[in-house]
Amino acid sequence: MDFTMSAAAVALRSELRTMIHEQLPADFVGAFTDDPADLEVAQKFCRLLADRGLLCLAWPEEAGGRGASVWEQTVVREEMWAHHEPRGAQYMGVNWVGPTIMRHGTKRQQEQHLPPISRGEIIWCQGFSEPNSGSDLASLRTTAKPDADGWLISGQKIWTSYASMAQWCFLLARTSTGGRKQEGLTVFLVPMSDPSIEVRPIRAMLGPHHLNEVFFDELRVTEDNVLGTVDNGWSVVQEVLAYERVGIARYARAERLLHDAPKVLGDRWDDVPSELGNRWTRMLTHCRRARLLAYKVLALQSEGKVQPGDAAAYRIAVTTLDQDSAEVLIEIAALADTDSAGAAEREAIVQFRKEVEEHWRYSQAATVASGSIEMQRVLLARALLAVS
Repeated sequence: MDFTMSAAAVALRSELRTMIHEQLPADFVGAFTDDPADLEVAQKFCRLLADRGLLCLAWPEEAGGRGASVWEQTVVREEMWAHHEPRGAQYMGVNWVGPTIMRHGTKRQQEQHLPPISRGEIIWCQGFSEPNSGSDLASLRTTAKPDADGWLISGQKIWTSYASMAQWCFLLARTSTGGRKQEGLTVFLVPMSDPSIEVRPIRAMLGPHHLNEVFFDELRVTEDNVLGTVDNGWSVVQEVLAYERVGIARYARAERLLHDAPKVLGDRWDDVPSELGNRWTRMLTHCRRARLLAYKVLALQSEGKVQPGDAAAYRIAVTTLDQDSAEVLIEIAALADTDSAGAAEREAIVQFRKEVEEHWRYSQAATVASGSIEMQRVLLARALLAVS
């Protein structure tokens, strides 16, 4: 398969890098630090992307996009993640919430939700994981009980990223029992402003807004909040997870930082121990492997042929890359000498260390988020055994 990017994709990458260089502070390492200014930088940059039609590039024009190819959207994903995701939390709405609403939502839901996502105005959170129902998502216990004019939802979600700042939640709840645990689940689109919803932040090293507990106390919703059909939410979620697991181009940040390492160390690069240098080379090879696996899954998705095992193979490769490359980069960053460096070199070293630390911190959850690596291995094993 030929994964060479088109001239349009190459030009887009150049445009995005120019925007990043001109619009983001040199010390930017993400939106969710302890400095509120970083969040405002991301929100402003997100609006700029939307104004230029780059936020939802591959969406149809009638949905607020430009009808570009999936490969151009991939360029956006890669450049955003390589530079610490300056879209903030918008990637969730762009990568899979919006597209899922396009495929399964009513006309009213599409008209309500797609325009604000494409304008970068709305943040979504995902109400999936629960206490004792993380990797085994189908065993969740949040219930939606029929009411006179809709449903009453009660239960708890956990590890919900961005819940403290999101306006809407893509919520999975149980609407019936009696069959297999994957049956009787329904997706609801619910406003986070409802007083029946309580959000409790979970302190973590990832920074503000990332992790939260969310409690639903008889949240009242109507049929207009149901996405797809009642009791058929599991099929929607399986589709969502396949898209989510390739929606973040984790390999792009690892690759950029690995390439930056020799430039930052300068003459001291020759003093890097051979064992560490060999691991650095191996990580670059693993970046290439993860990138090509991602491209394979994207090509299959565009043809409607993607299977859980395909996404799982990529997820295993990219999350282990995230963690292994972070360890290598931490060791390399420690070798940089600020004492004998000039002002410009010292500034570059300090920023490199800051970026590497952020990469390491975020990588720690990589093999748990969006389905643990153990579950990905189960999915891949099932796919391989089915073939054999």
